[in-house]
Amino acid sequence: MEVIQILQKISSITKEPFGQFESWFNEARNTDGIIEANAMCIATASKSGVPSARIVLLKGFSKEGFTFYTNYNSRKGKELLENPKASLCFYWEPLKKSIRIDGDVKKIPEKESEEYFATRPRNSQIAAVVGCNSSKIIPNRDHLNESLSKVNKELEGNSVPKPKDWGGFIVIPNQIEFWQGQTDRTHDRIVFRRKEENEVLDPTLTKEGKDGWLIERFAP
Repeated sequence: MEVIQILQKISSITKEPFGQFESWFNEARNTDGIIEANAMCIATASKSGVPSARIVLLKGFSKEGFTFYTNYNSRKGKELLENPKASLCFYWEPLKKSIRIDGDVKKIPEKESEEYFATRPRNSQIAAVVGCNSSKIIPNRDHLNESLSKVNKELEGNSVPKPKDWGGFIVIPNQIEFWQGQTDRTHDRIVFRRKEENEVLDPTLTKEGKDGWLIERFAP
């Protein structure tokens, strides 16, 4: 009964998804067995519709959206630039909770990327410089180690400049689903979404929340 009560509270009190995301995310961060609560799968697609997915780290979120950083020349970077839509998925197995986020994507301002880059550990900064050819084929691990050593020597005693093709994206959500697993497989799914143009709502199925969000419960 506890899970159902929590989800009833989401639909009747939260009224918008960002506060609920923060609540679940903080719970995950403080749960034993979850090492990186900010690890998320991001799915992108090429302009022709070929999908791909990988794990990245969430680095910030607000009511504007969800931010992560990457090399713009990577496969995901190129796909997001030519087809700026993405789907994010968090899954925290010890909690049996998952969050799915679908939305549009855009680059964050260059200044924000520079400010974040300056806070990264030096080894991570060096790795970003070496990774400026992200997703390119390399001959072996030795080639990567040699590149790291070379850049370290070149920048010894100096700050590491942010590569021009490295920076952040923000996913601006139009739908966020909160999934709570149940042992009998009757999982709870609460979905916040934006209203479609000229959509006529059924008040018995769709509730109006805050800030233009609609709230619905989906069957398992």
